[in-house]
This record gives sequence, C-alpha cells and structure tokens, in this order.
Amino acid sequence: MKNLVIILFGLFSSLTFSQQDTARDAFLEKWENSKNYLLAIAESMPEADFDYKPTEREMSFKAQLLHIEDNMLWLKNSYLLNKEVEKVNPDLENISKEEVIKSLTNSFDSVFKAVSELPDSALKETVAFFAGPKSKLQILNLLQDHVSHHRGQLIVYLNLKNVKPPKYVGW
Repeated sequence: MKNLVIILFGLFSSLTFSQQDTARDAFLEKWENSKNYLLAIAESMPEADFDYKPTEREMSFKAQLLHIEDNMLWLKNSYLLNKEVEKVNPDLENISKEEVIKSLTNSFDSVFKAVSELPDSALKETVAFFAGPKSKLQILNLLQDHVSHHRGQLIVYLNLKNVKPPKYVGW
C-alpha cells in the first residue's frame, strides 16, 4: 500500500510539474503548436489552389493566411510592444506559396520572441484597444483566437478542394 501511495504521488507530481507555471508559458506552448498546425494546413493546399475562394465574398486561401499574419503583427506591435505596425507582404498577387509559408513562420516566431521576453507583470498592463481597454493577457487570447477562427475556415477550403486536412495539433 505504501508503495502504491508513493507511485501515485510521483505520478501526480510529475503531471503537475509538467504543466506551465504562468499564463505566458501556457500561451507560448499553445502558440508553437498553433504555428505548426497552421503551417501544416498551408503546406497541404497545392500552390495552384492558393488563390481559391469558395465564394466571391470570401478571402482566398492565400489571403486568409496573410490576413492571419497581418493581424498577429498588428496585435504584437501595437498592443504588446507599443511599436509601429510592420507591413510584411504588400504584393499579394505575386507572392508564392513558399514565400507565404516562410513569412508566416517568421511572424509566428516574432510573436513567440516578443511574448517570451515580456515580464509576467506586463500581462496585467492595460492597453487602449479599439473595443475598449484590454489587458495584454487578453491580447494574447485574442492572438490565438484569431488564428483559430481563420484556421477553421482554411480547413473548410481544404475539404472543398478535396484535400485531406492534417491531423489536429493541440496542446
């Protein structure tokens, strides 16, 4: 019985210690998985279909990816770092699949770096967001939520083109 208690304690301790200690650390782990999943989705679509849009009012597959990238850079620069927004891909017409994926990767990594360098106390700071005051922690939630929203649309695009979406990458 004593050995069972020791084994169970060790198991629960290891599970507890493997979890993230802070909201920032939890975000960074999820952000890396989100990046890998979105890049797998982008890789899945043939380049010939990167301009595909299911209806006239929808963005193309490529435009969805670049919209995700623009949003993450806007949120990072404007609300986490208080910097001027960078415009990465001004020529949407002539950017290749490879260039989109490389640019998207760099942008995910720049958000990861910026968030990893923020002190935990910074996440409690309030910023003047267009939808009302928000904490920087809320901005992190918005970053992830926006990626998830558009990634869901991209999965529909893949299915409409009869391309099997990659397996989900979660936590």
